[in-house]
Amino acid sequence: MAETTLFQRIIARELPSEIVYEDHGYIAIRDIAPRAPIHLLVIPKKVSARLDELTDPAEMGELWLTAVKVARMHAADYRLVVNCGAGGGQVVFHTHIHVLAGWPDGPEGDT
Repeated sequence: MAETTLFQRIIARELPSEIVYEDHGYIAIRDIAPRAPIHLLVIPKKVSARLDELTDPAEMGELWLTAVKVARMHAADYRLVVNCGAGGGQVVFHTHIHVLAGWPDGPEGDT
């Protein structure tokens, strides 16, 4: 049996987290090591290790629509980021989307 992920423990309320959104299939929390003034994680309650494991178009669409909904609840302008695999920067192997926002003039260093 696969090891329980950090996010499963947060969803089960075994670990504390600042929850900013929750519905039947998703939870959104504040990142504990933010990389932007607003840094949220949108996490499906159904576990998959990485985004590219999702093969159902409806499931993929619902995840992205939920991320957009959460982003719009917190900012007018935002960035959605997904890391796939250790080589892509993924640290927690439970699919999630990062919502980054809140820079007054946009993210520094971007062109």
